[in-house]
Amino acid sequence: MPAMVCPGPMAWKWSVLMAVMIGIDPHKGSHTAVAVGAAEEPLGKIRVRACPAQAEQLVGWAQAWPERTWAVEGAPGLGRLLAQQLIAAGERVLDVQPKLAARVRLLHTGNTGKSDPNDALSVAIAALRSTTRREVIADDHATVLKVWAKRHRDLSRARNQIACRLHAVLCELIPGGVPDEITAGHAAKIVGQIRPAGPVAEARCELAAELLADIRHLDAQRREVKKKLATAVKASGTSLTEVFGVGPVIAATVIGDVVTVARFPTRDHFAAYNGTAPVEVSSGEKKIYRLSLRGNRRLNHAIHMAAITQIRHKHSDGRAYYERKLAAGKTHKEALRCLKRRISDAIYARLRADASKGRPGGQPGNHSVSRAASSHPAHRLFGQATPGPQASLRSAAALTPAIPPSEPPAKKTRRAT
Repeated sequence: MPAMVCPGPMAWKWSVLMAVMIGIDPHKGSHTAVAVGAAEEPLGKIRVRACPAQAEQLVGWAQAWPERTWAVEGAPGLGRLLAQQLIAAGERVLDVQPKLAARVRLLHTGNTGKSDPNDALSVAIAALRSTTRREVIADDHATVLKVWAKRHRDLSRARNQIACRLHAVLCELIPGGVPDEITAGHAAKIVGQIRPAGPVAEARCELAAELLADIRHLDAQRREVKKKLATAVKASGTSLTEVFGVGPVIAATVIGDVVTVARFPTRDHFAAYNGTAPVEVSSGEKKIYRLSLRGNRRLNHAIHMAAITQIRHKHSDGRAYYERKLAAGKTHKEALRCLKRRISDAIYARLRADASKGRPGGQPGNHSVSRAASSHPAHRLFGQATPGPQASLRSAAALTPAIPPSEPPAKKTRRAT
């Protein structure tokens, strides 16, 4: 997912704004740029074709404004390549979320028609008005982790699709089909025992054999990607794998999406970003907190898998914490959500510790927040894990106590049911 975006640790509150803000509405075939002054008055516009010289053309056009800043809509997405080219040319580039630009366009009192120049103008105005500017940075090792994490994710989805199709074919060959999760070895044994009666059954057997070959091919590809992920994570020097249940795949997903932990002043901001913090839906004197469906769902899923891994291992400190929540009267889902938030805090603490050492995952931020989150490298959050490509393989002898004797008083909030 995308370009490296870094909203600085101090929320980029500049004392003096750049004289000119240039908003860009990127597309696959062309890019439209509009320059505005500090008073939001349009100064000029240009449309360039998407080509190898696109950044050079834009920079040449903007030479009339030496003090300039570029604002690219969706710099982590469609505008990623252009943003990286502008950075390579020595320009300062900001990322503007499409939602912010859409709000500016909606509330604009002038020409509100939907066009590329109007969109670029909205991007520039949104960047001028925003109090939290997110500056785009050049790609680094976090991008490498993101690339291979996405590759692993795509292969896993493709394998699930093929497995579902194989299940459907086997249901037409065997009464009841295969009730459990199917593996390549199990499927090969089942297909080898089928004796087709007629051309239809024979065609289905051939289809099942082809689907089985696809699964084996995807399994081999996933193994290779896991090796590359393990190598890349080890090269990053991250301490995320010390959190029980976090292997190379989850660590690469977290670092690739977070990029820099300096984006989040506190662990509460990080929890809101990954969707493990409840959202308030209060009305009047009634205070209600419900499950958050917002935030980065990919990151939320990574934390969820780490929580499931901890619950499945009885010797883990996460499992002990989960059982204490059940004993306190919480349901399985409520206890799981509490554990996910605890893992989110542990990941945030590790990212802070890595940032202080210049490792991928962020820039040095507020160390007082890091200490408040128990991010000291000597602390073992949820036990010591053995790094490796398999996140679920943990040695009980290698674990050390992680939860301190006395936990800090938690803020009392009503969790979602």
